[in-house]
Amino acid sequence: MFKVSVLMPIYKTQEIYLREAIESILKQTFLDFEFLILDDCPEDDREKIVKSYNDKRIKYFKNEKKLGISASRNKLIDMAQGEYLAVFDHDDISVPTRLEKQVSFLETHSEVGVISGQLEHFPKKKVTTHPENNLDIKVSLMQADVIAHTAMMVRASVLNKYGIRYEEEYSPAEDYKIVLQLLKYTMFHNIQEVLVKYRNFDGNTSHLQKEKMINADALCRCFAAKEYPYLYQQIKQPLCKRRLWLKLFGFIPLIKIKKMPNKSKVYLFGFIPLYSMKA
Repeated sequence: MFKVSVLMPIYKTQEIYLREAIESILKQTFLDFEFLILDDCPEDDREKIVKSYNDKRIKYFKNEKKLGISASRNKLIDMAQGEYLAVFDHDDISVPTRLEKQVSFLETHSEVGVISGQLEHFPKKKVTTHPENNLDIKVSLMQADVIAHTAMMVRASVLNKYGIRYEEEYSPAEDYKIVLQLLKYTMFHNIQEVLVKYRNFDGNTSHLQKEKMINADALCRCFAAKEYPYLYQQIKQPLCKRRLWLKLFGFIPLIKIKKMPNKSKVYLFGFIPLYSMKA
């Protein structure tokens, strides 16, 4: 029994990206894990690349026929032996302390079943600002996926107790949908540090399947609105309740604060941006 199972499906991954992803896991400061790698491309496998790493924690598997991303992710979940499941994409880079920080938090917060963190998009080095606390995360999920999937860790017991798995009909937004399924069964947390460096390039699914991604994302948001009406109403407050004016001498509009689920933006005279504040 391992404390963590790292789950990484691969499909025609460029060798240099695959090696960077694998090595970022092998260099983790947390050591009690198994690293499950499932190849979903039988005719163009990456077995030699993966097995060039002489590390007993790596377990390589290959589908006899192409299953697709959701079925491959589910297969990895079913094979995993870890108490915690760390999702990871095949072309990203986990920072060395990623697993250590996530396990440490889960070990001391039994009420939290899903944890993620911030992403650093590279090569542009843009960092996400996903909300930290449970309620802020859940309200924000009504509009967008604010749980970085490639940095997500989830308790295996939560998935198995409620029979939650990825759903192919929501692909390529199957990651968003599984988070929405988990929403009513456990609490969430986002570590306010970069845990994974996300490779933003033309080969990303979000670029290759842009229209399909938009439609799948909309389908997820429809599910959220129907399944969680109370949370959905939190983002549909009247505009006057989400905007606050600070007036000079009580009548001269000076500062406008625009409130959003995960942050607030401050404007001088209502249109000159000053700064943003995390909620």
